[in-house]
Amino acid sequence: MPTVPPPSLFIGCAAGGSGDRVDAAAPIVATLIRTGQPSVLIFENLAERTLALAQLARQRNPAAGYEPLLEAQLRPVLADCLRHGIRIVSNLGAANPRGAAAHVHRLAAELGLPAPRVAVVEGDDLSGEAGLQVLRPLMPDANSADRCLSANVYLGAREIADALRAGAQIVITGRVVDSALALGPALAHFDWAPDDWDRLAGATMAGHLLECGAQVTGGYFADPGLKDVPDLARIGYPIAEIAADGSCIVRKAEATGGCVEVRVVKEQLLYEVHDPGDYRVPDVIADINEASLEQIGPDAVRLSGVRGHPRPATLKALAFHEGGWLGEAEISYAGPNAMARARLAMEVVLERMGPIPALRFDLIGTLSVFADDTGRMLQALEAPAAEDVRLRAAIRHDDESEIDRLMREVYSLWLCGPAGGGGVRTAKRQRLSSVACMIPREAVRPSFAFVEATP
Repeated sequence: MPTVPPPSLFIGCAAGGSGDRVDAAAPIVATLIRTGQPSVLIFENLAERTLALAQLARQRNPAAGYEPLLEAQLRPVLADCLRHGIRIVSNLGAANPRGAAAHVHRLAAELGLPAPRVAVVEGDDLSGEAGLQVLRPLMPDANSADRCLSANVYLGAREIADALRAGAQIVITGRVVDSALALGPALAHFDWAPDDWDRLAGATMAGHLLECGAQVTGGYFADPGLKDVPDLARIGYPIAEIAADGSCIVRKAEATGGCVEVRVVKEQLLYEVHDPGDYRVPDVIADINEASLEQIGPDAVRLSGVRGHPRPATLKALAFHEGGWLGEAEISYAGPNAMARARLAMEVVLERMGPIPALRFDLIGTLSVFADDTGRMLQALEAPAAEDVRLRAAIRHDDESEIDRLMREVYSLWLCGPAGGGGVRTAKRQRLSSVACMIPREAVRPSFAFVEATP
């Protein structure tokens, strides 16, 4: 008799980054429950800088370093997920997956729930001396290596899948590629062979569509009058129905705003893809050159035709090192001749600061996003007279005293600058600079482990 393929796997994504909305998960979980099908809820919380900041937080406090919104995201849905067998997979562990797991156990106990089976994926953190020894020869200069604060390698989906096969109800990772949050559950559910490249690539691109949350349901798509999205304030987050052949149907949570249509999905499919025929993740190389998107119903788009090639021999690692300081100072000018007064203020600050290469000025609302660090565009600007101008000065420097000097100079424009300046704001922060490199796969030893609740 022919083998009956396993049922589709439904994966909902309730976050596209740290700081995303915390009310997105409940509509997804309600929708997943109503399907009655095998389901997984994922939260994609990590960006490159997010993880570096988490590493710094853990250095200050060994109990910290995981997603600060963990409890706000999980509290509304944890009971329903455990009750209905909806697995939870997330990279909200950041720099401290075991700390995140302990927090989940505390939350479950507080809610009166049985202790869930929580697994963590480890092996991505290269911040120790052994990891840095691997990275140093690959970094561009000794200064970057000597000032390194943290380093992580992007892991794949296999340890997530292994943890789910071992019975984990919740899997918490550190740095994995975003799409692995979906590929891992698909590997566990369908039991695909590790070299079933087409299916692995299909599920990888399903994860790629999910990973930015509401971007694939209209959030990053909306442009009034050109690309209208209904009820944007109540936008629903996405759900992918992954089939046994690796194809998927993208939908959204029921009774929510937003839209899922081919134009939206196409934009997200190409998002951050440099070469459509060579999209590399640890488990496979995906090829979408012949992929097909089809609108099969309201808020339902099918992705098929993704091809896969053997996985790469190297893994991406990202190291962060001290990058000096960034200082910003702003002041507003309004009324007649405001543009000329803002320009005069800029000239005063520039003359008093002297020749500092990394000193930039912007006229917010007139020339800022499209401006250049050298100031050539600003000098050449022939803008119409404006009566509402905000001057921004910014500086990068290794010496904190230079940052303080700029902030004082702008602040002194209250009394020493052109007429009518006001609303001064100053801020400074330490900068982190990143170095990306590729390391041999065999230099990494990922694993998973269960974390038990403490009495």
